Amino acid sequence: MNQNRRLILKTLASSSVLAGITACQYKSDPAELLSNKNAPSDDWLQAQKIRDAIVVPHFPDKTFNIKNFGAINNDAFDCSSAINEAIKACNKAGGGKVLIPAGIYKTGAIHLLSNVNLHIEEQATLSFITDPKHYLPAVLTRWEGLELMGYSPLIYAYKQENIAITGKGTLEGNANNQTWWPWKGKHKEAHWDIIPGEDQRIARNKLMADAEAGVAVDQRQYHEGAFLRPPFIQPYACNNVLIQDITIKNSPFWLLNPVLCKHVSVKGVSFLSHGPNSDGCDPESCDHVLIEHCDFDTGDDCIAIKSGRNADGRRLATPCQNIVIANCTMREGHGGVVIGSEISGGVNNIFAEKCTMSSPHLERAIRIKTNSVRGGIIEHIRIRDITVGEVKNAIVINFFYEEGDAGNFDPIVRDIKIQNFHCKKVLGKAFNLQGFDRDPIQDFHIENSHFSNVAQASVIKNVNGFTLRKVSINGYAVTAADLLKNS
Repeated sequence: MNQNRRLILKTLASSSVLAGITACQYKSDPAELLSNKNAPSDDWLQAQKIRDAIVVPHFPDKTFNIKNFGAINNDAFDCSSAINEAIKACNKAGGGKVLIPAGIYKTGAIHLLSNVNLHIEEQATLSFITDPKHYLPAVLTRWEGLELMGYSPLIYAYKQENIAITGKGTLEGNANNQTWWPWKGKHKEAHWDIIPGEDQRIARNKLMADAEAGVAVDQRQYHEGAFLRPPFIQPYACNNVLIQDITIKNSPFWLLNPVLCKHVSVKGVSFLSHGPNSDGCDPESCDHVLIEHCDFDTGDDCIAIKSGRNADGRRLATPCQNIVIANCTMREGHGGVVIGSEISGGVNNIFAEKCTMSSPHLERAIRIKTNSVRGGIIEHIRIRDITVGEVKNAIVINFFYEEGDAGNFDPIVRDIKIQNFHCKKVLGKAFNLQGFDRDPIQDFHIENSHFSNVAQASVIKNVNGFTLRKVSINGYAVTAADLLKNS
């Protein structure tokens, strides 16, 4: 028997598909019927409706040049005050553009205000100071899905509307193996310095305990001495947000993390950072988000869709929903398009299409990561027209992430459809789908998809309604009937 054919049969034989192969073989609950009641017959019409509904901010034709407020193109001069004063003046005047002209401008925390477009010209760089004191006083922020009073994000906005960061310039976070990143502490992937006494783990564990115990957010004071790295850009509870054309480099933590926002557009942005937790774009508990024509080269997930962690996510109970991802390029990272793991508030109506992914250091193309501590409902996920050159594992759904099966909040993952997904080289598995035996993944369908040069057998455990149509692995057709016959 051909070696490739043996691998296919081994894949099928090692997979466990529960309760048959069609969606009708598990009982729909009322919540599911309600969620699909008004869905259009063509799922991708819904994606277009989301695009059309997103409000993109517009600004008056007024310009506030930071040099007129005292900013100097000098690596030794702190322009924080000048930049923030320009933002205040622009806001007070009814809005417009705060201009960062060509040059390098050193700055601490920047706080955006309503109706302000922070425009970084081509050949301009905002170079952020690495001294943590420049990100005080503490602000209300979210860190790994938990609310707290922490260091200000490098660029922050709270309850503002019609805000933007645009231009062909660069945001340089200056995080590296000696600054910010060492606060991660010891880790199997550590390439950063380990500095005794500067380690996030003690504060991280205490913050998680505070959140589980329901400690008031204003009492969760985690800034000086806590070593919890701030995200680079975090609009918090904002409406009508545009991030366009900029390059974001070397972030202390997640690069772009809109939280509790509505109407977010991320267009033509380059994300480049290879530190710990260097996620590219993480919309969290947001509604109506477009991410398109972006380039990701990151040390963690390229895109990770989130909605809060454990009890804190359930307290706010705000899903991340109505997200469209299109025409993006994913290079290095833990995952290309990822949902989780902080998804306790739920995730629904996610559309990803026309993306290219490839790198021997890209660990997964599509990934859902959760567990029985997170809970939450993840549903109505649509993915199509994805081209993958090289990846370690192609499609992964894992209910055993981090804490694993240690809680009382079983996640619900259902209604996933993938079309035209093509992988040229898979260093690991084409599929690694693992639900709980008491709580299977529900209704996973893939069609017109091909996986070549696959090195390892797939693992499929506890999936109800697993269907394939015109799918091949290593050149051989794989059907649901094959899976049943060989399981």
